[in-house]
Amino acid sequence: MKLKYFILLIFCAPCLYAGELSFTIEEYTLENGLKVILIPDHSCPSVTLQVWYKTGSRNERPGITGISHLFEHLMFKGTEKYPAGAFDRLVESWGGRDNAWTWLDNTAYYEIVPAEKLESVLELEADRARNLTLNEENLTSERNVVINERLLTVDDSPEYSAYEVLTNNAFVLHPYRWEVIGFMQDIRAISLEDCLEYYRVNYAPNNAFLIIAGDFDISSVRKLVDKHFGRLKAEPPPPAVKAVEPEQRGEKRIDFHRAAQLEALMIGYKTPEGSHPDIVPLQVAAKILFDGESSRLYRRLVYDEEKAFSIYGELSVHHDPNLFYIYAQANPGADIEDIESTIYEEIEKIKTEPPDEYEIQKAKNQLESDFIMGLRSNADRADAVGMFEVNTDDYRNIFNYPDKIQAIAPEDVMMVSAKYLTQRRRTVVNIIPDNGQAEAD
Repeated sequence: MKLKYFILLIFCAPCLYAGELSFTIEEYTLENGLKVILIPDHSCPSVTLQVWYKTGSRNERPGITGISHLFEHLMFKGTEKYPAGAFDRLVESWGGRDNAWTWLDNTAYYEIVPAEKLESVLELEADRARNLTLNEENLTSERNVVINERLLTVDDSPEYSAYEVLTNNAFVLHPYRWEVIGFMQDIRAISLEDCLEYYRVNYAPNNAFLIIAGDFDISSVRKLVDKHFGRLKAEPPPPAVKAVEPEQRGEKRIDFHRAAQLEALMIGYKTPEGSHPDIVPLQVAAKILFDGESSRLYRRLVYDEEKAFSIYGELSVHHDPNLFYIYAQANPGADIEDIESTIYEEIEKIKTEPPDEYEIQKAKNQLESDFIMGLRSNADRADAVGMFEVNTDDYRNIFNYPDKIQAIAPEDVMMVSAKYLTQRRRTVVNIIPDNGQAEAD
């Protein structure tokens, strides 16, 4: 196998950091298609192992929405060699910790353990990658856990249920239309046969990549990875996601009646895929508009005019085009329509009036600082490398990210705001408290 060596040198703006941050990344691929990314760091005798499967809610279809998240739960039900609970007990007995997460484009599992236990966790992950115990009992148990999780985190939350309504309506074709947790009716209907097929195809080594960060010898680790993961069999690749969201040609508005204390609204604008060059200036625009208490919208609506109880948002960066969204909650007695108008005023202003040097430099420094501070530990670096690999199809895009941030000019922020934050690309969800007065079905 031909090895590729990459040295990551991140140069920080002088106003932020006096030195330079650098770390080494080595990449190679096993014969079964598993990509391996090694990030050695001998400063502390610990390692982080992460297994990223390139499957998430983006890879689902109507009828089995939520299967990726449900399967994350099932992956902790054990194998014949390591029955349910044994995995966690072993990792904890070594003084380590483990967990997992499911997102739109991936499902990832991780362990943080003392360096001498790396081979042990490699064995554990390789074992459950192909030998998971799947039966009706396990499925029923974890299905009930996920149902309760959905009730608590989505159905009982005005904010998260509003975000679900936003994505359900903003997208008409792409699988980003449904949330990671899935629709309740699909969670209840997913069968054991669905799970077995999902496991066979999506959890094959050629649909995954491995990240190891920490204190290890590269040549020794390559042998250990080959020993435990090299024997896993590749499968025909899962169906490609071919859905392309059609262009939105007009504003969508939805009145969402539900139990809530305060009126609120959520606004989403269609934005490009994670590898697009407009992403970084949009991130700077988001910092200026609503990220933090000194941002334009927070300062105006919460502090100066006292109309909003809270306001925040995010540019959702993913493999495919997603959303730039804003959520605002009105103070009692405040006019939600007035809050919405104020949001649009500030958005129009950033399109036509360039941010001053102080404001844009502050936003860029905040964005770069968030990035740099997110690389402090082995686990942090593995997370960041994995997300760049998933969102941009090449983790090496992490190399020049700080330079891209600091290169943003006021005109770039104006340009992307005018391009994407438009009425025709906008979906608006009005959260209307029903106070028990909603009409009966």
